[in-house]
Amino acid sequence: MKKKSIFSALIAVVVLASCGKKQEQAQGPQGPVPFPVQTIVKQDAVVYQDYTANLEGQQNVEIRPKVNGFIQKIYVDEGQVVRKGQLLFKLETQTQNQDAAAAQATVKAAQVEVDRLKPLVDRKIISEVQLETAKARLAQAKSAYGAIAANIGFGTIVSPVNGVIGSLPFREGSLVSSTSEMPLTTVSDTKIVRAYFSMNEKQLLFFNKTFKGATTAEKLKAAPEVSLLLVDGSEYDQKGKIATMNGLVNPTTGTTQFRAEFNNPQGLLRSGSSGIVRLPIVQKEVMLVPQNAIFEVQGKQTLYVVEKGNKVKSRIVTTNGTSELNFIVTDGIQEGEMVVIEGASKLRDDMEIVPQDVQKQAPAAANEQAPATKDSVTTTSTPAKK
Repeated sequence: MKKKSIFSALIAVVVLASCGKKQEQAQGPQGPVPFPVQTIVKQDAVVYQDYTANLEGQQNVEIRPKVNGFIQKIYVDEGQVVRKGQLLFKLETQTQNQDAAAAQATVKAAQVEVDRLKPLVDRKIISEVQLETAKARLAQAKSAYGAIAANIGFGTIVSPVNGVIGSLPFREGSLVSSTSEMPLTTVSDTKIVRAYFSMNEKQLLFFNKTFKGATTAEKLKAAPEVSLLLVDGSEYDQKGKIATMNGLVNPTTGTTQFRAEFNNPQGLLRSGSSGIVRLPIVQKEVMLVPQNAIFEVQGKQTLYVVEKGNKVKSRIVTTNGTSELNFIVTDGIQEGEMVVIEGASKLRDDMEIVPQDVQKQAPAAANEQAPATKDSVTTTSTPAKK
């Protein structure tokens, strides 16, 4: 029994000693860990500036009646494509027809009176004053008849432009007038769609500095084509151009309105919808750093730079926009320095690492797959044209 106790104690000592060695091995110092790095090189980059926009047709014409009356017939439906001159509405004109008949009778009577007085004036039986008075009454009667006839014509309402019918708030039998708050409908010519967006004063100043020109027209001509992002996040397949820029800054909002125009051959864009106008701006000779490399410490953007002896040091940087998945860094690092682009949460100042330059590894891998291909590096985020 005593021997068994001694034997058990020896086993326990051996096990404890073995565990102690394993813990020492686990807690012992490890060698430097590899981290992906990138050498900073100045290059051109395309920065996109996005602006929320409201879309409207090239022409949005509110259709309103010029005379009062009941809607006798509606010839179109909501969303229907119409041509210029196409009949839209017919207003009831029966009462006006009666007025026109009475006015026409008055004209005939006035004409008869003029014809009766002419020979009397010629024979100097009556004075010319009476004839001139009769002629004035005839002119007045014709004017009244013309006004009534015009009102009858206004009862037939046609489309003034090519376009698409909007909502129809009134139904047949509704009484409408020229003073009605709502129009009968709206006809939108959407062959060309206008995107209205605004820039604040800082953005406007940057725009004016970036695109050279002595006049607004020259600056707009120098500006590149813009893209339109739709509400589902997709990019519209037609490029647009900034057509106008308001010459004044709105003192209330501090913004200036711009208008870009997009062709709409398929009728995909509708008046009243929204989107995002994307303006590409090329920045020359900038330093790009992957977004994964930069993290925030107390609200300041920070990254790790590889210094002498492959030891890392945190450094605060200043950025100015993004290009694809990169930050544009304007201050805090120099061209030629090496930064850690992944795993920043595992690093501490003065920690030694094994740098793995991704820029050198990528061409090597590409050469293994396609030795004859030589790719150029691009930093623009311009989508491929469809």
